[in-house]
Amino acid sequence: MKLQTNIPIQKTPKNPIGYGSKLFLLGSCFSENIGAKLSYYKFQSYQNPFGILFHPIAIENLITRAINNKRYAEKELIFNNERWHCLDAHSSLSSSNKQKLLADLNSGLSATKEQLTAATHIIITLGTSWIYKHKKTGATVANCHKIPQKKFSKELLSVTDVSESLARSIALIKSVNKNTTVTLTVSPVRHLKDGFIENNRSKAQLIAGIHTAVHPIKNILYFPSYEIVMDELRDYRFYEEDMVHPNKTAINYIWEKFVAAYFSEESQVIMQAIETIQKGIAHRPFHEESEQHERFLRNLEEKKGNLLKKLPFLKF
Repeated sequence: MKLQTNIPIQKTPKNPIGYGSKLFLLGSCFSENIGAKLSYYKFQSYQNPFGILFHPIAIENLITRAINNKRYAEKELIFNNERWHCLDAHSSLSSSNKQKLLADLNSGLSATKEQLTAATHIIITLGTSWIYKHKKTGATVANCHKIPQKKFSKELLSVTDVSESLARSIALIKSVNKNTTVTLTVSPVRHLKDGFIENNRSKAQLIAGIHTAVHPIKNILYFPSYEIVMDELRDYRFYEEDMVHPNKTAINYIWEKFVAAYFSEESQVIMQAIETIQKGIAHRPFHEESEQHERFLRNLEEKKGNLLKKLPFLKF
């Protein structure tokens, strides 16, 4: 008896992810979760230099500014609740020190351009079609930083808006890195603060807009993280207590699907070896000075050494 519908995911025939790959992740929470997995397994990856970005316009603004070397100036910062903020970045970058924020923003732009130029794989995750515009400037912001709501207007991007923004972002990426593989996905995190119906409208706009950009022959792919949660894991036991964010079990399930579809067989073997080492590092012995523990540590160092001979960039 079959008790689950499974989404077929075609294994990528070219440019699979391996330990020689360089991955750059931008966008919503999927980028953070998958980025954490990539870090755990010691891949060469970098994620969200401007923090979590939820919608396509915010991601496009970062890509455009980075590639065009348009640095931030003090006049673009906003002071609110005793901290300096940038409306193009997540509040995790905000600071009580204006110069520190400015330095972090411009450093993030440099890192973004470097990653866009060098990455073999770029993963862009969209979370919502809802955007906020700053009334004073008319600019679409990445984050409102708890600035009074009356200073912003809220709008829903159309399918065309999403499609055209992605097209501009991908064109810019390909202008500096024509051979990179771009993978697009929709975050399964539900934005219920917008409303249940509004969240579904938002996700629908993203999915429709993304699929106008997908072009496997040009290495522009789609990974169905949203669909996996909605159709394969359609049960609240796969959510955190807030009933909004997928829990650890769901994240691990999505990760396994992602690895099976996009990672080389060789890299999957190395991942198993790295996981053994990571579990060894996390192990807490009952008797640290015992001979048994000393043998365990020597064996662990030997495993590290064998891997480092093959992949000298690894750091444990």
